[in-house]
Amino acid sequence: MNKMLKVILPVLLISVLLIAGCSNESEAPPEEEDIQAPDFQLDTLDGQTVALSDFRGEVVLLNFWATWCGPCASEMPFIQQVYDEWSGKGLRVLAINIGESAGTVTSFLEEYSLSFPVLLDIDGAVATQYGATNIPTTFLIDQEGIVQGVKVGAFSSVEEIEGGISLFIPE
Repeated sequence: MNKMLKVILPVLLISVLLIAGCSNESEAPPEEEDIQAPDFQLDTLDGQTVALSDFRGEVVLLNFWATWCGPCASEMPFIQQVYDEWSGKGLRVLAINIGESAGTVTSFLEEYSLSFPVLLDIDGAVATQYGATNIPTTFLIDQEGIVQGVKVGAFSSVEEIEGGISLFIPE
């Protein structure tokens, strides 16, 4: 055991010194570039075609989900409450269902008493375009169409959603 410590300890010490010596803490990290939200066109449940660019000038909460996804279902009441409280203040909620029929989605919305707009991404092309490989995934897009935040996984409260929105829309 002692022999092993005598070998491992110097190796660890040298590794730490090399890593510390290679970093330049005085140099600021590069600034992140603004990421423009990719535009898309999808159909609503009633067959209307909607484009993301239709909502330029508004903050958009773009949520990718499916009816079979338990975490998606658990966050839906929070999204509904945010929709009810913020849609009159400049927020657009667009819930993009991935891969399911209008009938399946409509039944789900009725069962959970949900009224926010849902778009159908039947072939998953828009989800792929956004890199939404896990659901739920939610994007917060500002008035200029810039992605300001991404949440992978379900929201646990209304307050969690409102925290991001309130940065772009005054309460």
